[in-house]
Amino acid sequence: MIDTQGSESNVADRPGTTMSRRSGGWIIAVFVGIVVAALMGLVHLPYVILQPGPVVNTLGNGAGGKPLITVEGKATYPTTGALDFTTVAVLGGPNNRINVWEWITGQLDQTDSVVPEDVLFPKGVTSTEVEQQNAAEMVDSQQEAIAVALRELGQTVPEVVIVKELAKDSPASGVLRAGDILVSIDGTAVTTPDGVRAAVRAHKSGDKAVFTVRRDGKKLVFSVKTADSQGHTVVGIFLQTSFDFPVKVSINAGDVGGPSAGMMFSLAVYDKLTPGALTGGATIAGTGTINSVGAVGPIGGIQQKMVGAKRGGATWFLAPAGNCNEVVGHVPDGLRVVKVSTFTQARDAVESVAAKQTTSLPACT
Repeated sequence: MIDTQGSESNVADRPGTTMSRRSGGWIIAVFVGIVVAALMGLVHLPYVILQPGPVVNTLGNGAGGKPLITVEGKATYPTTGALDFTTVAVLGGPNNRINVWEWITGQLDQTDSVVPEDVLFPKGVTSTEVEQQNAAEMVDSQQEAIAVALRELGQTVPEVVIVKELAKDSPASGVLRAGDILVSIDGTAVTTPDGVRAAVRAHKSGDKAVFTVRRDGKKLVFSVKTADSQGHTVVGIFLQTSFDFPVKVSINAGDVGGPSAGMMFSLAVYDKLTPGALTGGATIAGTGTINSVGAVGPIGGIQQKMVGAKRGGATWFLAPAGNCNEVVGHVPDGLRVVKVSTFTQARDAVESVAAKQTTSLPACT
C-alpha cells in the first residue's frame, strides 16, 4: 500500500521546497521595502531643515574674489586673522519641499534642526518675497554696520529711514510710496527702523497711524490703517536706513541674505580703519544683528552657526546675549563662546582675545 499521508509529509519536508518558500518571502519583503522607500521619497512635508552653512572672513575676499570690504576717501590698514560671519543653509521651502527621507535624516543629525516651514516662510508670502526681504535686510545691516564703525571712530553720520518697498496688498499700498522718507509717526520723530516698528506696534490692529513723510522735497501727512501679522501690528512696508556717509565703504557679501552678519561687518570695518590687527591674528567667528546705535540683537540658527564656525577653524565665537538660552548645552568642543550685547562689548572681546587676556570674558550660562 502507498502511504499517501506519509508521502505528502516527505514532500513538504524537502529542503528545496522550504528554501523556495523562504526565498519568495524575502523577495516580497524586498519589493515592499522598495515600494515604501520610493513612496517616502515622493511624499513631501511642510518642514525645512536648518544646517550649518559656510563661514566667510569679513577681512578677506567676498564674491568674485574681490575684497569683501573696500574703503574710499580714508586710509586703511593691513590686518591679519579672521572675523568670520556665519551662515545657515536651509533645505526645503514652499517651492522645494523636503521628502520623508530628508525629514528623518534631519531629525537624526544632531547638527541639524527641523522646523515647520511657516517659521521661515509665513503663509501667504512667496519664496521670492522672502528672498527679497532677506536681501533688503542684508543691505540695511551693512549700512548700519558701517555707520556704527564710523561713529566709533568719531565720524558724524546723519541717518533717515526710507520706505524701501510695500508688501503686496498692504494697508499702506496706495498711500505711502517706495522712496518716501519717514519723518514722524503720530507726531514723534523716527530716525531708525526700530523706532518706526515701535511706533506702529504701539497701535492695536485696525487703528490708524499718522505718518509724516518727505516726498519730492515736500512734507506730506497720511493716515494709514494698521493690520495684524503673526501677532504684530504692521502697515506692510519694508524699511531701509539711509546714511550720509563721510567715507565710502562698500561690502561685497554676495548672495547671502538677512541681517545677522551686521555685528561682524561693523568689527571688520572698524579693523580696516584702525592701525594693527584687531584680532591679533586669531580666528574669531560670530553672529548678531546690529542697529545704528550699536545694539547687538539675537538671530536664528545659532546652533548651526556655532558648528559652522568650528568647522571653519574658529576657536572663539561672539554670540548675542539674547541667544544664550540656545547656546548653553550646544557649544561644539574646542569652541569658546563670548556673549555680547553691544558693538563696544564685541570689540573689547576681540581685543581681549588678541591680547590673550580672556579669563574675564562673559559666557552664556
